[in-house]
Amino acid sequence: MTLPATTDELVPLLYEELRALATKYARGDAVEVSPTSVVHEAFLKLRGVTPNELEHFKALAAKAMRQVLIDRVRKKAAVKHGAGLERVTLSLALEEGKHEACDVEALDAALTQLESLDARQARIVELRYFAGLSVVEVARELQVSTSTVEKEWRRARAWLGAQLKVG
Repeated sequence: MTLPATTDELVPLLYEELRALATKYARGDAVEVSPTSVVHEAFLKLRGVTPNELEHFKALAAKAMRQVLIDRVRKKAAVKHGAGLERVTLSLALEEGKHEACDVEALDAALTQLESLDARQARIVELRYFAGLSVVEVARELQVSTSTVEKEWRRARAWLGAQLKVG
């Protein structure tokens, strides 16, 4: 697929796919959030970006949606907004194909910690979980083999599971 020249031209092509991902992330979250608003806010963050490949754009969009969700969770948890949020566990969300309700703020903190330990593993989690990319797509985006992605994905899930006390 030849990519359009601008983000604005990509919006109609990927809107429904990204909205479906945002719906999965927002389900059961501590903050009531409209998936549509998450996608719109993410696209505003990406305005003017010219990605080289579709996977690259999806990765950028995933990072932007993650930032939007984290910002909203933090804003909602601020004392002036009433703090005392009920925590929702990550559960099995890091398993292949599952996007169950999770504590987005705890996941973000764990991913930030993982990034300081192993940036590639953190990037793989972001691409697989937040962007919904396949192993092959992640390998192409990171320019590594699929077996490397599979091995690092397993390690990252195990590490995050231990950090988030999943399972």
